[in-house]
Amino acid sequence: METMSKPQFRDLTVEECHALLSSKNVGRIAFALHDRVDIQPTHYVTDGEWLFGRTSGGSKLSALVNNPWCAFETDDVRDLFDWSSVVIKGRFSIIDPKVGSLHTYQRAEKVLRQLVPGTFSVDDPASHRNVVWGIIAHEMTGRAAGR
Repeated sequence: METMSKPQFRDLTVEECHALLSSKNVGRIAFALHDRVDIQPTHYVTDGEWLFGRTSGGSKLSALVNNPWCAFETDDVRDLFDWSSVVIKGRFSIIDPKVGSLHTYQRAEKVLRQLVPGTFSVDDPASHRNVVWGIIAHEMTGRAAGR
């Protein structure tokens, strides 16, 4: 009978955190409004210290506009004791070229088009997601388990 080795847990380096974030495109954003906490899946892309994504109007957007501090997580789960996870804590921002930085909006649009080539065109498969958002990482941590 084969014995199972104990899992080893460790912190990820900053480089490992960035590598994991860059290798995935689906994560979860956690946010709070008043006495309610929620977490929802979302698509995203990374560009330096920024995470960018798109959403449509709704309860998530309303909550994040009113309380922009949030947490974001993505994982690479290979097995029960073979996984990596990154958590970012930061401020959620709507990226609007009419109100904020045109440069940041163009940067977001460029990387979003790498994820979904038809973004903001007639071929956009998610045209209802017309709000660009960004989270700049104020804090980033990562953990991993392995044998």
